Amino acid sequence: FAFVELIYGVWSNSLGLISDSFHMFFDCTGLLAGLVASVITKWKANDKYSYGYVRAEILAGFVNGLFLLFISFFLMSEAVERAIEPPEVKHERLFIVSVLGLLVNLVGIYAFQHGHGHSHGGGSHGHSHGGHNHSHTSNSHNHSHDHNIDIDSGSHNSQIMKGVFLHILADTLGSVGVIISTILMQTFGWMIADPICSMFIAILIAVSVLALIKDSIMILMQRQPIALDNILLQCYQKVISLAGVYSVQEPHFWTLCSDFYVGAIKLEVSKTVD
Repeated sequence: FAFVELIYGVWSNSLGLISDSFHMFFDCTGLLAGLVASVITKWKANDKYSYGYVRAEILAGFVNGLFLLFISFFLMSEAVERAIEPPEVKHERLFIVSVLGLLVNLVGIYAFQHGHGHSHGGGSHGHSHGGHNHSHTSNSHNHSHDHNIDIDSGSHNSQIMKGVFLHILADTLGSVGVIISTILMQTFGWMIADPICSMFIAILIAVSVLALIKDSIMILMQRQPIALDNILLQCYQKVISLAGVYSVQEPHFWTLCSDFYVGAIKLEVSKTVD
């Protein structure tokens, strides 16, 4: 249906409908990229990729977000140009195509919510421990400890599912904007409603992907998980309070993929401790 909107948008000279078609098209490509990434994440780890390919979902979300941001800037620039000098828009039957686009998006939201709601199983929680390295001094030795936490990868915070839902929701609101602009053009002859609608859609696209891009960048840059910001210090204090532990050194915690945290710390402990 995105191609139907695009063809009719070009024929009618409606930038709003063209904008909506671009958004719907990238929703489809984003969903396809998400499906491909979901398959790639199932590939097993090997010697060269010891953590596996689970970060494919983060990369897919980041690339999809950049494409949508580019489209947003393009549509905004075109809309500003048309707002300065509004062109004539052939709005005959534009309302019907706009309503059909809204119905397609509503069906997409229903299908997403219905399918996503049945895809959650029970939560899982696992731990894996790395080896121990000992470096003896006169009174203490270093003990390095690797620890990761695995929470159900099908949770609501999945980058793929979050991105897809945001795009479908923004596209639905964009379709509403196209319908409103069509009514204004048919009723009052306000041709400027078309570029204003396009600006609205461009802003929706940008807003819907900024959070996704931000989260993806933080994960790719291996920022400490935000969920752990307020609890790690307390955890360090509890570890230091253990018998024989002198200090916590070189703590490193990062997000491997959605809700999968990896951490490593080095402990300075007494050489008499087990």
